[in-house]
Amino acid sequence: MVNGFRPKQGTPSVHTFCASVKSIIFTTSLYGLPKQVPMEEEFIRSGDEIRRLIYERKERLKELACINASTQVIRENKRMDETLQQIVLLLPPAWQYPEHTVARIVFNGKEFCSPRFSETQWGFAQSFETIGNKKGRIEVFYLKRFREEDEGPFLKEERQLLDNLASIIANYLNSIEAREILRQSLGKENIQSEISEFQTPAISSRQLLQKFLNKQNANRDIFHDLMPYKVREILLVATLYDAFSIEKEGRFSEHILGEYHQLNLTSMPRVTGVSTYEEAIELLRNRHFDIVILMIGGDKRSPVELSRKVKQEFPYIPIYVLLNNNRDVPAFKNIYKGLATIDKLFVWNGDSKVFFAMVKLLEDKVNAENDTQVGLVQVILLVEDSEQYY
Repeated sequence: MVNGFRPKQGTPSVHTFCASVKSIIFTTSLYGLPKQVPMEEEFIRSGDEIRRLIYERKERLKELACINASTQVIRENKRMDETLQQIVLLLPPAWQYPEHTVARIVFNGKEFCSPRFSETQWGFAQSFETIGNKKGRIEVFYLKRFREEDEGPFLKEERQLLDNLASIIANYLNSIEAREILRQSLGKENIQSEISEFQTPAISSRQLLQKFLNKQNANRDIFHDLMPYKVREILLVATLYDAFSIEKEGRFSEHILGEYHQLNLTSMPRVTGVSTYEEAIELLRNRHFDIVILMIGGDKRSPVELSRKVKQEFPYIPIYVLLNNNRDVPAFKNIYKGLATIDKLFVWNGDSKVFFAMVKLLEDKVNAENDTQVGLVQVILLVEDSEQYY
């Protein structure tokens, strides 16, 4: 009898036992109720499931970041060789075991490889072909054996990533070949039309006016096609004291803006400053930067170590070093002679124009091929072997 309630004769009762506060188990009654799993075991299973979901989510984010970064590299309109080399450097971090992953892109007889590349038995590839019937392939290898997944040691999502990257690269190469084919065909059509006009000179005034307008519009369109790559994001890594000396109560931004205004340039880059390696890596992982500038003051060892770490994880981003004054140049070059992790050396002598020189150096290097081919822009090559005059 429970709380005044008396069960009917012959009706089985259900007993509930509380074994402990930690583990509560409901017993099977004579009514045939299913046996319940202990709550602590259920907690363990749910914890494992949460960890698995978090791991899978991180893997998908890595794959998405690889696609986004590859698309960003293509949008920069750099030379084809440099673009493919930068894309292949983005591949290893997108796989399950980045530290043991190498990649290679083969196209038109050229190979573009990630550091430490070596063919192993643990790899897979995806081929592609351009509209000009040029064949290529993208390959990914593990340097050691890992557990079996959907396709050898690779996940099915990684196969999808490889297929998508091959399509992105093929579309990029197709656009280059299509532009070249169009340029050649337009050139032939213009020559043929001029010959026919010479043979049949009967042209109305309306046609002459339309031809004049077409040429004027063509010149305008060429102007818009010049300098497709522009530096928009700069990451400045400096100590708080060095950053303050550069900023000088806000005048740094004013000087940079003044330089752009004098040359009628409107796309001024944004400068983001950090003071530690952890902050730099966190920003680089979450945002795209065109240049990383390392300000070197009294401590010359830490920024160099930082350049090695940044270059190891983001090898496609140029790293420029900025020294405090001219006296530091000989000593720095002697100590770190042939340092591959630094792309260029500059000197800060209190003149903010050096930042403008950094930006234009990178932009001109990337845009030279496009501007000379599309707009027939002439080039002046200036050779300067002293960093203090950059």
